[in-house]
Amino acid sequence: MPLIRILVDGYSLLHAWPELARGSTRHSATARDALIACLEEYQAALGTPITVFFDGQSGSSAPRGPGAHKPDPRAVEVLYSKAGQTADDLIERAAYRFRDYGEVLVVTDDHAERDTVQGFGALASSCPTFIAQIEGELKQVHLDLKVHNRRERDRYQRDRSR
Repeated sequence: MPLIRILVDGYSLLHAWPELARGSTRHSATARDALIACLEEYQAALGTPITVFFDGQSGSSAPRGPGAHKPDPRAVEVLYSKAGQTADDLIERAAYRFRDYGEVLVVTDDHAERDTVQGFGALASSCPTFIAQIEGELKQVHLDLKVHNRRERDRYQRDRSR
């Protein structure tokens, strides 16, 4: 079955990735925004939708209800747990619900959480392994883009000189 979604424990990944948003605390909006931006770039390169879960409320003042702005479907989905819930609860529920549609990858350093979702048939990855995948994929994308731009520039130069 194809990988249909990646579910990320946001704070677990932030704690494992100190190079991201240096100088910001791991629970800050700056660190969350840096993580989301990186995941959006990875999602665009990979083509697999990503949902990132954070414990607690976003504190966002985004409009809600009828007439609220619809999020960009290409953007990473960001969900916050409500009072009495944890991000782990939401991840488990999502992994269970997606299981009939294809494979789901859950990214967390919580061993009990990985065992639980693997019991549902989901794949699980540690945060360091996932970070290495992201960095490798994005490095390759940037190299491919550099090569493409060089070819286009050379082609343009040849066309102009004729």
